[in-house]
Amino acid sequence: MRAAVLTAPHAPLSIETVEIEKPKRREVLLRTAFAGLCHSDLHFIEGLYPYPVPAVLGHEAAAVVEAVGEDVTYVKPGDHVITCLSVFCGECPQCMTGHPNLCENTEVKLLPGAARRLRWKGEVLNQAFNLSAFAEQMLVHEHAVVKIDPAIPLDRATLVGCGVMTGVGAVFHAAKVEPGSTVAVIGCGGIGLSAVNGAAIAGAERIIAIDTVASKLELARAMGATDTINASNVDPVEAVKELTGGGVPYAFEAIGAKVTAEQSFAMLRPGGVATIIGMIPFGTKIELHGADFLRDRKIQGTSMGGNRFRVDMPRLLSLWQQGKLKLDHLISGRLRLDQINEGFARLKSGAPVRQLIDFAAG
Repeated sequence: MRAAVLTAPHAPLSIETVEIEKPKRREVLLRTAFAGLCHSDLHFIEGLYPYPVPAVLGHEAAAVVEAVGEDVTYVKPGDHVITCLSVFCGECPQCMTGHPNLCENTEVKLLPGAARRLRWKGEVLNQAFNLSAFAEQMLVHEHAVVKIDPAIPLDRATLVGCGVMTGVGAVFHAAKVEPGSTVAVIGCGGIGLSAVNGAAIAGAERIIAIDTVASKLELARAMGATDTINASNVDPVEAVKELTGGGVPYAFEAIGAKVTAEQSFAMLRPGGVATIIGMIPFGTKIELHGADFLRDRKIQGTSMGGNRFRVDMPRLLSLWQQGKLKLDHLISGRLRLDQINEGFARLKSGAPVRQLIDFAAG
């Protein structure tokens, strides 16, 4: 099969012919339909997060089941699925206490460099995130997929596999936004726009979207934002405080940068909570004013929106079918696999929202 291989940080992805194993016990072989280009993948390409190479990246995908291994009961060949990097065992303390996204079982949620499912040039090719979606096929644990209604278009389903689940999940699960409240979202890419949309679904009365790209701010209004701030020409913290008369109870950082993480905390009113959704580069430390904590301000992270993806993702697709969740707005383009480097170059420019690799396009 063909796959986009990361041979070293800062190097272009190389389209190569690689080998994939047959499914073993509890493994599922998938034919990839679509894969989304996410900023998280770009972090690994740029060396901002260490990862063993060579590797096949990609973690946001929808696919069709081709074959199953021994003891697989959840899916069968022909089923349509979404993949998720929140692989779970269902038995560890995290899974059993309602946090399957934080599964601790390294026999199911394999650590980086542990998987032996791909080979290239006679050597092990590292499987990223237990998925490796930038390939024509994926071999994954059955607990890395969720079945979906085959009537759902697979391109729309792909979006739910990471960006939408993370943004909406941060609103619903991590921050638990209350109806009638005010929300600020920094960053209007796929995840940030999904947080905006999630806040609207949650019943937030006022949703302030912040970005430096005017077209993304326009899109944020279509997703439910009531106010927008172009941070290229104003201080977003002061602008939020002026709009709200002192700050917001909920702030979301959806970029993954030191300055915006600090801004999300600084724009809180007393008692507010800032949720960091973006992947801040490995080793980066953020600085906060200690006195601000005396007024019950809080800051927290979230892993993939605190998802229970086998429950959450079908529900999100149902909300899309009802017209409440806006997926169509998020797709900014479709690419062939051999155009992946061009896609990441555009992603780095900040212009696109979500580009999808369409494996049927060649």
